[in-house]
Amino acid sequence: MQLDVESLRTFIAVVDLGSMTRAAESLELSQSAVSWKIKRLEAKAGRILLVRDGRSVAPSREGRELLRFARSIVDTHDEAVARLDRSDLTGTVKLGATEEVTASGMAAILGRFNRLHAAATIEFRVDYGGALQAMLVRNELDVAVLQVSAEDYLPSDTHLWTNDLIWVTAFDHPYDNGVVPLLTFGEHSYYRPLAISRLSEAGVSHRIGLSAPSTGAILAAAEAGLGVAVVAQMSIEPDQLGQRLVEWQPSFDLRPLPETFQVARASPGEVPSVASELISHIEAELGHAAPS
Repeated sequence: MQLDVESLRTFIAVVDLGSMTRAAESLELSQSAVSWKIKRLEAKAGRILLVRDGRSVAPSREGRELLRFARSIVDTHDEAVARLDRSDLTGTVKLGATEEVTASGMAAILGRFNRLHAAATIEFRVDYGGALQAMLVRNELDVAVLQVSAEDYLPSDTHLWTNDLIWVTAFDHPYDNGVVPLLTFGEHSYYRPLAISRLSEAGVSHRIGLSAPSTGAILAAAEAGLGVAVVAQMSIEPDQLGQRLVEWQPSFDLRPLPETFQVARASPGEVPSVASELISHIEAELGHAAPS
């Protein structure tokens, strides 16, 4: 069992503030990022650490036991960092990430990296995965955090997490016949050709009901009954699925959606030390077990 410091820091903030929302504001993270860190910590600990009572959150018995150690670990970590924060690392890293990843707290990671390595500079760009891959090949980016299929996974990629993809729609809009309106992230997104291919293989007529750049906009449109969408399950809040938003389960057969991987990928060639250090920071914060 290995408990990472930032998940413990998030756990402390949620307990102290009694709310995922207030903890997110305090840590300058999205609420989904806070929820994800808590779920990851509970999975690693093998314990339920927080008990939800309406809108308030309190530690479980196991959570109270962990809290004392968590405070000590985080305090010791921060003291060590404060003594070692004079970094000699210099240079500029051109980093790209998808909108889905920025919701996982990328800005906070980059903020901490800048504080530790004040002489280093990061140029950050948010774009579609396909555009980021093309920029890596052209050496217009040093590092990109993006989603890839098993076929596109490279031995040099740094695995961050595995994505489970699902179809979603509004509970009262099953779209079980007729032309299916498809909600997509745009023609250059990873999900659009994937969704279209699955529908076409099943002989299902479809149209583009909405193109939007953000996961929040896609989920809002799905909740409103504007169509169906393919999204990563981790992008959905725990209390969002199963109420207004449900998993789309039409009567016709659709080939299962593939497993995909979120990776940090460096541009071809020798990786500068400042870029390698940034990848290490991203992996430490967002990484999970490597894919089999």
